[in-house]
Amino acid sequence: MAGGVIATDSGTNQDFPAKLTGQVLICTAIAAFGGLMFGYDIGISGGVTGMDEFLMKFFPNVYIKKHHAHENNYCKFADEYLQLFTSSLYLAAIVASCAASFMCKKFGRKPTMQAASVFFFIGAILNVTASKLSMLILGRIFLGAGVGCGNQAVPLFITEIAPPKYRGGLNVCFQLLITVGILIANLVNYFTSNIKHYGWRISLGGAAVPAIILLVGSLIIVETPASLIERGKKERGLKTLKRIRGVDDVEKEFEEIVRATEISNQIKHPFRELMKRPSIPPVICGTIIHVFQQFTGINVVMFYAPVLFQTMGFGSNASLLSAVITGTVNSLSTLIAVFGVDRAGRKKLLIFGALICLVAQCAIGGLLKTYLTETSKVPNGTAKLVVGLICLYVNGFAWSWGPLGWLISSEVYPLETRSAGFFLAVGTNMFCTFLIAQSFLSMLCTMQAYIYFFFAAWLVTMIVFVAAMLPETKGIPIDEMVERVWKKHWFWKRFYKSSDIERPKASIQLEQQDKSNH
Repeated sequence: MAGGVIATDSGTNQDFPAKLTGQVLICTAIAAFGGLMFGYDIGISGGVTGMDEFLMKFFPNVYIKKHHAHENNYCKFADEYLQLFTSSLYLAAIVASCAASFMCKKFGRKPTMQAASVFFFIGAILNVTASKLSMLILGRIFLGAGVGCGNQAVPLFITEIAPPKYRGGLNVCFQLLITVGILIANLVNYFTSNIKHYGWRISLGGAAVPAIILLVGSLIIVETPASLIERGKKERGLKTLKRIRGVDDVEKEFEEIVRATEISNQIKHPFRELMKRPSIPPVICGTIIHVFQQFTGINVVMFYAPVLFQTMGFGSNASLLSAVITGTVNSLSTLIAVFGVDRAGRKKLLIFGALICLVAQCAIGGLLKTYLTETSKVPNGTAKLVVGLICLYVNGFAWSWGPLGWLISSEVYPLETRSAGFFLAVGTNMFCTFLIAQSFLSMLCTMQAYIYFFFAAWLVTMIVFVAAMLPETKGIPIDEMVERVWKKHWFWKRFYKSSDIERPKASIQLEQQDKSNH
């Protein structure tokens, strides 16, 4: 059974006493370093694939094509092994996230985060000492194991430890640290690109730093009360709950967690529940949000930003500096989501963010189609305009599809299927990321500037889907999603024809038992 979010919202709209304590803030900040690990890898891989000495050592064919005077601009970096260098991490992450879902359930969120940091550290060491391509790919697989474990455990940890009132903003901190990791990686690449012989090793080895911080930091943070109670440690769970809430009056929330975990533990086959008719709406929405997130084209920019800028005629240093600029915009723009997601709502941010990305993608595609031929360079002024448009695109993504994909997928499921559903979301995200990473350079070579219109078409689809099909979840208690969201939606309500929801017998029995006790 996959480990998942245990809701602390009750179905009666009651508010549990809670303060935004320093303990919660510290735990959130340390846990979010799992996001920084992920972000650092996204940013660093694109930078080193543009470094000549790295290419000469591991991808000599790409190095030759890159410097060939008459080589097609769009095909300079098209190489299946170079794509495998980036994408292998995400295949490993899919497998690791599956294993991590069981680790979260059996051992807790905290040990799973520790395992993530160990895997990531081993991957960094293998990469920094790599002498062969096979060793480099092996390192990427270990990094993927770290990413898979971290992406499964960290959002659950933050969601469970945060007071319900601040759940959205604190959960977005995970995405914020991803953007910070990308920015740091871009800065590191910019300074190491001029270091001969081992600059790329410094860039890859830097991944060990956030891994060490997460490992050491995880020794001082608490386990979530829900995880402790779920594993039969009720006294420790109660003590921890009082500590993180900053109040002694936590009995109602404690009882709600106990009730929720008892129901959750009774469910032996949560994936079977996902196959039932009432689960179809949250499964579709919770999963497709991650498909759409990746097909905005954001990872094309984040993975291969230096490669894209070199394609347009920027030198190595100039392309890395442009990547730093976009990384800075990414980090700062994510703050809008941190402070705005619980005010503006999910749908508005998603729609307006997609519109900004759509305009930017179409403009970039039009400019490159006009000015970038197979052998020419983009005029200097046009190239700068393209960088500005990429910054506009990153801005639109950073406060919408970036953070909200993770948040919404943790909100839309009822308790009985929440754990399995969240794993499905993580796996979908990693698989789509793999597809983009593995295919983009080949797509760029084949489609050329039209690739931007390919992603623009996806953005149009996203806008239509969100406007028509995705319900608003802002301010809705998690355990009331079915009654207040799905059963009232113009389309999804048809999946709830009966007067009662198709729920597991264990859930009904526990409710009847609770009523008889009162």
